[in-house]
Amino acid sequence: MTDSNRLMDTWSLAMERARAFKDGFGLVGYGVVELIDSRGRLIEVQDFANLITDAGDLYYATRGIAAVAPSATADATKVTGMKLGTGTTAAAKSGAGGALVTYLSASNVAFDATFPSISNLGAGLGVNAVYKTTWGAGVATNAAITEAVIVNDSATNATSTAANSISRIVFTAVNKGASDTLAITWNHKFLGA
Repeated sequence: MTDSNRLMDTWSLAMERARAFKDGFGLVGYGVVELIDSRGRLIEVQDFANLITDAGDLYYATRGIAAVAPSATADATKVTGMKLGTGTTAAAKSGAGGALVTYLSASNVAFDATFPSISNLGAGLGVNAVYKTTWGAGVATNAAITEAVIVNDSATNATSTAANSISRIVFTAVNKGASDTLAITWNHKFLGA
């Protein structure tokens, strides 16, 4: 099977898993974790689905009505990147599962240059907010990366609180060697009821 086919299959699995997490408003998170070696070969790919955290619900609701008259609600602090960790606590809407459990030092990385982006899936199919972060060779090297968050404080080399984390995932441990590249592409799909 080619890397392209593996990736397409993984995206399909991620979307299927996300359907189980769909909330009443039609907002789901899903994506893929890719580990690539120094020759550009796909070593590992994992699909994931997640709940958007309570802070994420607040983030999207606030962004949706920011500055709308007459109340002119203040805008949310915008998300800026992702962070990694080695914790295994299950992801949750709030509390310990709503933030990184064990922060991986120096894994705070901004979104890739052309992200976030919008992917309009077509009439009646919804719209994805797409986030992607890539940890290049020599960055976040660790034998057991198991968690990631989308945060509004990616410039800070420290763990993020639940209030700073709009989404969190937990996945099977990834062994990122010093010459490997890790990329996480994360979709938040909006589909009105």
